[in-house]
Amino acid sequence: MRAFLIRFFIFISGGLTYGLIEILFRGFTHWSMLIAGGLCCVLLHIISLAQSMRIWQKCVLGGTVITTVEFIAGAVLNIALGLAVWDYSSQPLNLMGQICPLFSAAWTALSLPAVLIFQKTDRLLQGR
Repeated sequence: MRAFLIRFFIFISGGLTYGLIEILFRGFTHWSMLIAGGLCCVLLHIISLAQSMRIWQKCVLGGTVITTVEFIAGAVLNIALGLAVWDYSSQPLNLMGQICPLFSAAWTALSLPAVLIFQKTDRLLQGR
């Protein structure tokens, strides 16, 4: 039950943080991004707990996972449902307008503080 509550808190706070980042960056967000952001934070939390990985590996994996979530969400929200939540088609080397190297690099870089925060929080929760 405790693990569920921790992940639930991470989902809620991650979704709200992601929404805030979007509002600060582009002036608005979409409710679906709160869900995508929450999911990404839960997955980053799981990655942060991997003892066998170096920090840079966690960040690369984190960026890859976030990019994957972004592509799947974009395929559903933007392509299938036509909601036009975002469009990277003007970015070089974009894939179907849903992901691009620039934002993949940004997600990889933002994985570092997230992983460090999750590791520190986990140590505090475990009393270490």
